Amino acid sequence: MHELGIMTGVMDAVEQTAAQAGATRVLKVVLSIGEMTEAIEDSLRFAFEVLTEGTISEGAELDINIVKPKSRCLDCGAEYEHDRFHMMCPKCGSYATQLIAGREMQIDSIEVDLPDD
Repeated sequence: MHELGIMTGVMDAVEQTAAQAGATRVLKVVLSIGEMTEAIEDSLRFAFEVLTEGTISEGAELDINIVKPKSRCLDCGAEYEHDRFHMMCPKCGSYATQLIAGREMQIDSIEVDLPDD
């Protein structure tokens, strides 16, 4: 289950960023995860719940944006979305393609509560 490893890295970054900002609580975490990572959304959510227990992120909302695979044909230059298995260019039939989206694993935003000073 590589989702636990992914989410461990995410939560390390979230907790560190929240601490540096002086946050008292993490309210929301927004991620973009590409389909080509083969990460399972339900497993990511489960790992998030487990890893946030007893932390300032406990109870935070997790928003996951799944990014569809997109490729560019190296022969004709066409850009197109596809599933994980069918990357052939629909315009010219070439298999010479370059994946340009769908392998993302990034934190888009973190929403926190800051103390009133």
